[in-house]
Order: sequence, then C-alpha cells, then structure tokens
Amino acid sequence: MAAVFLVTLYEYSPLFYIALVSVCFLVTSALVLGWFGLGVPVILRNSEETESSTRVLKKQMRQVKNPFGLEISDTAAASVARGVTLTPDCLEDCVLTCYWGCNVQKLHEALQKHIYCFRIKTPQALEDALYNEYLYKQQHFIKKNDKAEKYCQLPEDAQVVDFGPVPRACYPLVALLTLADEEDREIYDIIAMVAVIHLPDQSYRLSCRILYQYLLLAQGQYHDLKQLFMSANSPAPSSSNTFPGESSTNRGLLEKAGLAGDEPELQEENSKDCVVCQNGPVNWVLLPCRHTCLCDGCIKYFQQCPMCRQFVQESFPLCSKKEQDEEDESTRV
Repeated sequence: MAAVFLVTLYEYSPLFYIALVSVCFLVTSALVLGWFGLGVPVILRNSEETESSTRVLKKQMRQVKNPFGLEISDTAAASVARGVTLTPDCLEDCVLTCYWGCNVQKLHEALQKHIYCFRIKTPQALEDALYNEYLYKQQHFIKKNDKAEKYCQLPEDAQVVDFGPVPRACYPLVALLTLADEEDREIYDIIAMVAVIHLPDQSYRLSCRILYQYLLLAQGQYHDLKQLFMSANSPAPSSSNTFPGESSTNRGLLEKAGLAGDEPELQEENSKDCVVCQNGPVNWVLLPCRHTCLCDGCIKYFQQCPMCRQFVQESFPLCSKKEQDEEDESTRV
C-alpha cells in the first residue's frame, strides 16, 4: 500500500519523492558519522553534548614541595669578569655548586641520564654525567633557611674574558642545588635543581638572567620550571635605564643564540583581580600560554585566553577551594 502511494506521488509529484530520498540520505549520513566519532552538524546534537564539548580540560596536578630556591641578587653588576652574587633560599641544608663554562651538550645529556641511567642526587653524580666538561667549580654549603648571598667568580688565572660568539658550546654558569643530608633525599620528591645562568661578557652583552631552571625528581623525571604571567590592572612601570627598542633587541639576541623561551614579550604585573569580572580572585593558570588571569567563576566560560587569545588546552588551579576558604578566614581574623 505504501509502495503504491509512493509510486502515485512520484507520477504526480517527482519533486516530493526526490526531497524525501534526500532527507533520508542526510539523516543516514549523520548517524554514520556520529557512530564513527566524526564531525556531526551541531543542529543534530543535544544541548548537553554541545555544552560538555566546550569545557576546558582540567589538568590533574600533584602537589610537591620544592626545597630549593635561587635568585640573582644584582643582575646589573653581574658579568663573566666581575662574577655574580646568588641568593639561595632552601628549606633544608643544601650544597650550592657552580660550574663555569659547562658544556651545553653534556649538560642536556646528563639530564637524560637522570631519567634512564642514574639519579643526580649529588654534585659528584652530575660531574660524572658531564665527564668533567667544565672549566671551574665552586661550592658553598647552605644552612637551612639561610638567605645569605654567595659570591661566585672565575679565578684570575683562568684568563677567561668571554665564551665566544653565539651559538655557544658552553653555558657561562650552571648552578646546582642538592640536599646535603641523605635522609632528606628520601623525604623530598625533588632532590636537585639545575639553574642555567647567562652572564654578559665582551662578545655577548645581553643582561644577566636565569635562562632555565630544571627540577630533578627522585623518580627519574625532571621538569622545566617556568614563570607564570599574572593579570594586570595597570601597565608595568618603565625603567629609566631602558632605552627604546632594547627589549626587542634583547629578544632578537636570545633567538639568535637559541636561548629564547616561549614567554610573551610583555610581562604583566601581579594582581588578584579576575580580568573578566574584576571581582573574584585570580586562581586559574591557562596552558600553554601560562597566563593566570581568571577566577573560579569565569574559567568555565573560556576556550581562549582573554589575555592573548590563544586556545586553552588545559588549566589548573593555584589553590583548592578549601585553601581559599582558609586564607579568607585568616585575613578576616
């Protein structure tokens, strides 16, 4: 009966039959694409599926205590000829070992050996992995919570005024922080920190800075410690010693030397206000751009960073809801 009805419709209205077949084809194609996980038109999806697909993945984090801290006291006065002053800040007794003229390739091979061969828990372990490919070594014992400045300088008899043009085969300075007591190495997940420091010389006058910081874990991994970029309510103050074009020139020199990271050129001031609602405290870090600019309420509405418009692949909170409540209670008291 239905066939007779369709044949009759085809005889009197072929356009209706063609339209019916086209609709059946579209519906069948949509079902097949959805079954194999391919793209399906949004109009065929339900509201719950559309809403869940726009959520940013929350990165699973594991809280680890870092016993090491290292800063450069006076970057303007630091150079290969004059040396550098380092300020350690350690939670336990540590050993600060400075390697001048450390071979670039050997250092990165040593980091790989930490993963596959043996753990770099002591300065001797790093030296064995480097095959002693460095010019000079200095060592300082750091007491717990001691923030006294440590001065590091090449001896005069080394007769080193620069490390040659870029790209270089040696880092000017590599600082290694390790735990002094063997018992502490069993407690902490992070057992060592490697800081690669650039120092200006006659061939390469870029200002002193920490290029890389690597945290070495007892389980055999290492992580590149990177800076977070906080949101800002006002532009960063300009220094009187900075000339126009100097920041872009420094960036170009870093790229030429192969030392430029993926950080934005403009680093914002620290602020506690969400850049969207201007009400909630900033708590979420967006990856891979590392901008920290959204509160707990606004994070669920963004697939792109509101600061740089880069697509957000993952995100993680600086502190949990419980920690935020405890901090609010302490501030009220």
